[in-house]
Amino acid sequence: MYEGAVQELIDELGRLPGIGPKSAQRIAFHILDADAEDMTRLAASIQLVKEKVKFCEICFNISEQDTCAICRDERRDGTTICIVEESKDVLAIERTRAFAGRYHVLGGSINPLAGVGPEQLHIRELVTRLADDSITELILATDPNLEGEATAVYLVRALAPLGIKITRLASGLPVGGDLEYADEVTLARAFEGRRVAGRAAAPQVAPQLPDPEPQPRKDTPAPDQPAEQGPEPASEAGAETQPRFVVPEMDDHRSATR
Repeated sequence: MYEGAVQELIDELGRLPGIGPKSAQRIAFHILDADAEDMTRLAASIQLVKEKVKFCEICFNISEQDTCAICRDERRDGTTICIVEESKDVLAIERTRAFAGRYHVLGGSINPLAGVGPEQLHIRELVTRLADDSITELILATDPNLEGEATAVYLVRALAPLGIKITRLASGLPVGGDLEYADEVTLARAFEGRRVAGRAAAPQVAPQLPDPEPQPRKDTPAPDQPAEQGPEPASEAGAETQPRFVVPEMDDHRSATR
């Protein structure tokens, strides 16, 4: 353990989320070795954030003005509100560019062990916003853990009497993950949230072709066409008028010479 200001700095850094004793010690010595001007700018930035940044009066997202940029944007869909736990969740959803509505930041999740109940969250302000009849859907985007699920269940029970459509973000297998490494809860939710990927095609029936019409035979005239007339036979009178070929009689002297 160090003495004086160094140990005090390590203790303060160790109170930050995600920073353990080793990380706090490493950051403290980095501050000692860094240039004084850089550390002065860092301290000024921390102080400026605490002085200028506040929470939006409508959705409780972080903002330097009374209302955040999302609430001021008239192009956003005001009929849908996505409910999240922290302001960092808003940034995560905005990076996907899949949601164009508005947000409501609860400021945490229900955690009885940490002394956080519904009264410590911005649920009362949410109910006030829902007095607007133009809101048609609420999307619950709380974390998929024990505290987030408890918060979602509480919100469903509290807001169901308002008659507004309430949906929950799907959860399940991550993209690019292996099925064998998924835990039981994740697999169970993946089965519950499965969706239709394709439907069986209806059996195809061969079309019924009409019976072919009977074709007339070549030697049978069609019903609408008259039969072909052959050459008329010569009449008997005409036959008698034709000259007959008469064999001439041979002379007697020819027969005598033979």
